Amino acid sequence: MKPPALSGRDLAAALAVVLVWGVNFVAMKFALRDFTPFQLGAARFAFASLPLALIVKPPRVPWQWVVLYGLLQGVGQFGILFVALNVGMTAALASVLLQTQVFFTALFGFVLLGERASRPLQAGMVLAALALACFAANYASPGAGAGSATTVVGLLLTLSAAAMWALSNIVARQVQKVASDYSPMAFVVWSGAVAVGPFIALSWLFDAPAVRWHWLQAGWTGWLAIAYLGWVATIVGYSLWTGLLKRHPANRVSPFGLGVPVVGLAAGMGVLGEAVTPWQWAGIALIVAALASVMLGGRFRRN
Repeated sequence: MKPPALSGRDLAAALAVVLVWGVNFVAMKFALRDFTPFQLGAARFAFASLPLALIVKPPRVPWQWVVLYGLLQGVGQFGILFVALNVGMTAALASVLLQTQVFFTALFGFVLLGERASRPLQAGMVLAALALACFAANYASPGAGAGSATTVVGLLLTLSAAAMWALSNIVARQVQKVASDYSPMAFVVWSGAVAVGPFIALSWLFDAPAVRWHWLQAGWTGWLAIAYLGWVATIVGYSLWTGLLKRHPANRVSPFGLGVPVVGLAAGMGVLGEAVTPWQWAGIALIVAALASVMLGGRFRRN
């Protein structure tokens, strides 16, 4: 039986998620003007989780999975990403590089769960490897020029953030096996709350004493960016996306994810004036082609 087509309301929801998540990276850059990376992590998850934790019941999931997901997806993915954006990564390029989580997930799925990669996924991983070679070549090129806004450390950290996202995806798969009827929203809220404490501890340990309380002097743009990251990008974005996945097969919804790096690139270049070098454009094109291979390849094979 052919699955129902996306309604106008569902299409609007999918496009809203693409826009919200694409602009997400620019909001991070604005927030980092007033907050250290670890302060930003604590504030983001406090805004996203603590208000809802008062009204949303804990998920029917063993607590070790909630804690592990919060540490990997919250502290791991976003903590490392915020540091990367702070030490040498543009919002435009981060929006693309973070999508390599698709391929890290496949790699970890093979190593940890024994999952086999489909042919479209294998082709996508080859294209992704070529893309990484292009990003690396950018730093070896004497005419990198505009690429000075990014650093090798920033690149490696962003890829590490994508790997942490992938590990959290593996945890989510395991949670589905042990508690198939759990509430995804409750899981996101309570795992996010887990991240607040570690971020506060990291800030206290690694932030210089002179900036530990600097967040009290943050301007309205910084707090607006925090509110956007916590309430709009997390609560609204994940709620709409989860609703789409409940009403439609994943292969009908996931292709919309291709729009996130496009919006991220446009927002980074248009709002922040970020530049992209020729080598980076080549890498971006290969990443998008790799994602298209994974998300659309199976559909073409069936046809």
